[in-house]
Amino acid sequence: MESQETARAASIYHLPGVSTPGSQTWLLLLWRRVRHLWLLKMVGTTVAISGFFVLYFWIMEVTAPRAVAVPTMALDRWITPHQWAVLPYGSLWLYVSLAPAFSANLGALRTYVAGAGIIVVLAFATYGVFPTATPPLEADWSVYPMLQFLKSADAGGNALPSLHVAFASYTAVVIASQLNSLRAPRWAWLLNWIWCVAIVYSTLATHQHVALEVLGGVLTTCLALRLIRIGRWLALRGRQRIRSPSDALALARFARAQTIDPPPAKPGFGKA
Repeated sequence: MESQETARAASIYHLPGVSTPGSQTWLLLLWRRVRHLWLLKMVGTTVAISGFFVLYFWIMEVTAPRAVAVPTMALDRWITPHQWAVLPYGSLWLYVSLAPAFSANLGALRTYVAGAGIIVVLAFATYGVFPTATPPLEADWSVYPMLQFLKSADAGGNALPSLHVAFASYTAVVIASQLNSLRAPRWAWLLNWIWCVAIVYSTLATHQHVALEVLGGVLTTCLALRLIRIGRWLALRGRQRIRSPSDALALARFARAQTIDPPPAKPGFGKA
């Protein structure tokens, strides 16, 4: 047990002179994370997304009479509608489900949920105080049947900040951190950011959002990440400081509560 904790701490903190198992690939470790707490993750994600939509459309309906159109920019007029942009636009909800699925333990899952919750609170507060709507852009939507369906389902309220952009950018940061902790190859890291950029671009290509709303979504994520760091710093100040960084066993116990690394493997799991 002690050797497992020592190796785990070494993999997190890159401790010199301590070897780590090399037979477990990053995909194997990622699969272990997906399996860990899978029922909680699946049910929690489903309930959270469902509850989000109920509140989202309720706020949109209540604030619709006071909604102000967001000003457009040259970028909005330059990007023409692309009906196939509906695919990355709709893929957001699959994308945001990956971050909790890849969480290695309950502490990491709580951290992710806290960040997503901060984004929702900031956005909903903004919608309530200063409701906005995406301005109608000139286009013959009958030429774009997929976009026409999208616009009939989403009225374009709750525009600034764009939660599509906020959730996509927040998820990209979290998944990038998870891939780094697994030492995943560069292509996996690149694929993650390509997916994020595709979702952000799709909000403009579907004309569901304009540039200022996209910027608002990015700033909302930045603020949420800053608040998470502040909260983590305050929590760490209240914990007992680890005096010796070379104490791998103490580091491992600390990491169990503070990092997104998975619990130790079962004996024989992952052997070549």
